[in-house]
Amino acid sequence: MSETRRQILYWRLLARVFEGEEQPSLEKASVAIVDDLGLPPALLDPGVSIDNLVQRHPELADKLRDLDGDEVTNAALVSKLLLNTFATGGGTVTATQLAGWKQDAGWLQQAFGGEAAGELGKVEADLVKRMHLREVLADPQLAKQLTPSMSLIEQLLRDKANLSGVALANAKALIRRFVDEVAQVLRTQVEKSSAGTIDRSVPPKRVYRNLDLERTIWKNLTNWSPEDERLYVDKLFYKQTAKRTTPAKMIVVVDQSGSMVDAMVNCTILASIFSGLPKVDVHLVAYDTRALDLTPWVNDPFEVLLRTTLGGGTNGTVAMALARPKITDPRNTVMVWISDFYDNRSLITDFEALHKSGVKFIPVGSVNSSGHASVDPWYRQKLKALGTPVISGHIRKLVNELKTFLNT
Repeated sequence: MSETRRQILYWRLLARVFEGEEQPSLEKASVAIVDDLGLPPALLDPGVSIDNLVQRHPELADKLRDLDGDEVTNAALVSKLLLNTFATGGGTVTATQLAGWKQDAGWLQQAFGGEAAGELGKVEADLVKRMHLREVLADPQLAKQLTPSMSLIEQLLRDKANLSGVALANAKALIRRFVDEVAQVLRTQVEKSSAGTIDRSVPPKRVYRNLDLERTIWKNLTNWSPEDERLYVDKLFYKQTAKRTTPAKMIVVVDQSGSMVDAMVNCTILASIFSGLPKVDVHLVAYDTRALDLTPWVNDPFEVLLRTTLGGGTNGTVAMALARPKITDPRNTVMVWISDFYDNRSLITDFEALHKSGVKFIPVGSVNSSGHASVDPWYRQKLKALGTPVISGHIRKLVNELKTFLNT
């Protein structure tokens, strides 16, 4: 019986999401099931936001977050979460509707965690594309209702050349907000990173906090007195803490073609964070069919993004020609190359030469929250064989690689 009722609820969900029309028999049966469970009929209405539902029925808040009820109750709750998130219909989307969808999607993420991130990103991107964005940006009240997201930022970056006046000012404000929000998250991941290795040519400071207790005991063991049961210490040993002052050089090369917008945004922000660390010399190059040295603005990712143009072809050889002269000390240099690597095959020769010279080469295929990436299989195989596999997934993987380099 429970299995049958569960199936009815899910069949009704599928019909509403994929067909967009009500099936009278499924609707009637679902209403009867929800009523029998003691749940409100609004649970079945996609026109009622989850926030409104919870305001009317506060007892549902924990149930929606935890899904710890019986199978049929959970099916009804899950149906609500999925229906409000994925049954987005067609036609134009307003700023208010997008904000409402984000709130409903937030409830889904609370229930399922990061598992739904990839699909939610696709739905959000579709909703943003269906907005009359220029008209929304030209209206300060509507623009305030927009919540910065990767999908929205991509549309703003693509359309910024066509914006002016109030619309351009609102677009810049949204980009700035998003940059600051992402930077705050990344900064906590980077935490405190320092560059350089221990310089053993510099005598250690003879202060208590640098005392090497284990070494001091070991070196003075011959002074142990069995009669007194004491260890007499002739010499104290201290830990060496001085770092070499040679700066580590980080060269970040970013493919700014349309398919790499997540990487472009995340990595320009990440480059700015590392550029603020002591003894780290950061350079930034962006490319499509041409290459642009953005190093003068590396401290301000907002300015970097305003100077980029998404779209176009891809020619990594022009980026390499601009980046290679920046390498003055290969063994103290890390080059982060962010691309989907659908590029000129001859570029692999340059990557091999970099790796052989001693440069720490880190190829990155995706640095977005979902981890989904399309990387040229040929390059993926070649770079793996070189001993420099392509990093794909969450940006924290890249953060960890860079911190390891800077602390060695």
